[in-house]
Amino acid sequence: MAYPKLTDEPGAMATAAAIRAGEMSPHEAVEDAIARIEHLDVHVNAVVVCDFERAIATAKSMDKQKPGADQPLFGVPMTIKESFDIAGLPTCWGHPPHRDNIAQRDAKVVSRLKAAGIVFLGKTNVPIDLADWQSFNAVYGRTNNPHDHGRSPGGSSGGSAAAVASGMVPCEYGTDIGGSVRVPAHFCGVWGHKTSWGLVSKHGHDHPLMAGKDAHDGALSIAGPLARNADDIEILLRLTAQFPLHESKKPLKDCRILALLDHPSSPIDSSVRGPTEAALAALEAAGVRVEHKSDLVPDLAMQQDDYLRMLNVAMARGMPSPDGKRASATDWFDLLDKQVQNELAWEQVFEAYDFVLAPPAPVLAVPHRDEAVFRGTLSIDGHDEPAAGGLAWAGLATFPNLPSTVLPIGSSMVGGSELPCGMQVIGPRWRDLDCIAAARGIDAIVNG
Repeated sequence: MAYPKLTDEPGAMATAAAIRAGEMSPHEAVEDAIARIEHLDVHVNAVVVCDFERAIATAKSMDKQKPGADQPLFGVPMTIKESFDIAGLPTCWGHPPHRDNIAQRDAKVVSRLKAAGIVFLGKTNVPIDLADWQSFNAVYGRTNNPHDHGRSPGGSSGGSAAAVASGMVPCEYGTDIGGSVRVPAHFCGVWGHKTSWGLVSKHGHDHPLMAGKDAHDGALSIAGPLARNADDIEILLRLTAQFPLHESKKPLKDCRILALLDHPSSPIDSSVRGPTEAALAALEAAGVRVEHKSDLVPDLAMQQDDYLRMLNVAMARGMPSPDGKRASATDWFDLLDKQVQNELAWEQVFEAYDFVLAPPAPVLAVPHRDEAVFRGTLSIDGHDEPAAGGLAWAGLATFPNLPSTVLPIGSSMVGGSELPCGMQVIGPRWRDLDCIAAARGIDAIVNG
């Protein structure tokens, strides 16, 4: 089935074009978005920190200006993940004791987007410590998937994806270490991009206990955009990237593609496999070369084990694991060695293939639960599987620091609801624009 769309609202680039053409003013664009939030968010609860008064004042002042050449998104309203700092707004990562932690300055991503003409309306919901494929906490409550309010929009950028999917805002910005951009995009039927590690600054994206201490970018973790189309993902990336990126401009039909639908650490549910196989069949029917197996692929079970170890150390920031053990400096350097070895193995893959296609997660949007997803199991074709295994699909790109673009490719009926399904397009490091271009080409074939 085609993926379900919840809105026909224009995207970021279309809104900017309408403003430049005089068809609407920045103030009108902002007021329209606020009205959508006030109408739609009653049932979704995505935009949990509102900054409407300042946004209206900013937009009114922009009505008297003309967009500059360096302001491609002049007057476009958007929100951003709660964990990014916006001066004057709280950043608490879902912790009640930090609900009054008011940021003193903007994160670098926020500053760059403001300079490009964006008007921020507020911030969107997250799980506590950004550590779940749900988005709920004691400060802001629970965010619902706009396709089925009894299900999760994903996490940790779940509020981001829900706000975009429902049409409240045209675009968003999140972060990803365990699929936190890609899984919400997959669950909500929108586009998301996991950037190459180090491409986009995460300055101003700090746990409230580290507020103002200019903590460095953590291992594995990246910042990346969400939107409803490829063009918006691309402009957001170009505006926030710390350096220019190479583009091959190679047509999709000239690309050699490897599809990975099986992972030793995580089976995928038929609700994901069905749309994925249909998309791959459509690509092959259109003349795209798709292979389904390669001896070049590194040991994925070993990669998953190493990824989970590095992920747990990075997330814990030195705290002991449940068994009371801490990772030593030697442990950490051993992990860095294994990560480099894994990066080199994937370089060999990309000497033979242009892109790797894979599911972003083994299931579609999961039902709400009161504990973190990773403390329980995932139901995969009727069998309960350890939820942590599902991180294997995020780890494909995360551990070797690769870029990955997620686009919606179809849907499946699950529990009486039609739920969207996404696909990730993984490419060589720093070839982020090529991943987006390939995803655009796949979209044209699969979705028309």
